[in-house]
Amino acid sequence: MLTRPQMILLDLDGTLVDSVPDLAACIDRMMQALGLPERGEAAVRDWVGNGVERLVRRALVGRLEGEPDPDLFDRGYPLFLDCYARHNGQRSRLYPGVREGLDGLREAGFPLGCVTNKAERFTRPLLQALGIAGRFAIVVSGDSLPQKKPDPAPLLHAARALGADPARCLMVGDSVNDVRAARAAGFQVVCVPYGYNHGRDIREAAPDAVIASLAELPPRLRHAA
Repeated sequence: MLTRPQMILLDLDGTLVDSVPDLAACIDRMMQALGLPERGEAAVRDWVGNGVERLVRRALVGRLEGEPDPDLFDRGYPLFLDCYARHNGQRSRLYPGVREGLDGLREAGFPLGCVTNKAERFTRPLLQALGIAGRFAIVVSGDSLPQKKPDPAPLLHAARALGADPARCLMVGDSVNDVRAARAAGFQVVCVPYGYNHGRDIREAAPDAVIASLAELPPRLRHAA
């Protein structure tokens, strides 16, 4: 059973937004510029979730683990960043039920925050492009603090900023990083099953609940103690 939270934090990529189409397009443009094979959207979908630098490294080696040649990375990473800065939000879409879920949570009076490992230079333009920037009382990006998820620091920072007790807060995410960060911060955690968890069922991470859509969350919290 979930308890009624004082504050709800939501992850961005894989929870609110399917950003893979933009990411994959820029990965492939980077690979083309380097004279290397394109990776395609299916592969990129398995590699996202730990920030764009890690995504580029994975794309260059063609697998989840491993490190590319440093010179190749130094050539490729700026190409990707330039492309993504220009195309961020063009192909990305809110997942079904996200807008309804955010509306329902706001109408129920829950303060909302967004906590993501995405860099701020990409986070805020994406929220603006998709029309949800105004829903959040706080946005903590991957470079807002020295630490990022799965470290609990971004969650605890948001709780302090909004005057909430971590034991009465809720994190909503899609990956094991979200679950680990929430547990370390003392938050409750709810996950969606459709996001970016490197192909693994998020239920294996044992969140407090799994919901098929964010639209399911307001009714579940309406009667929480």
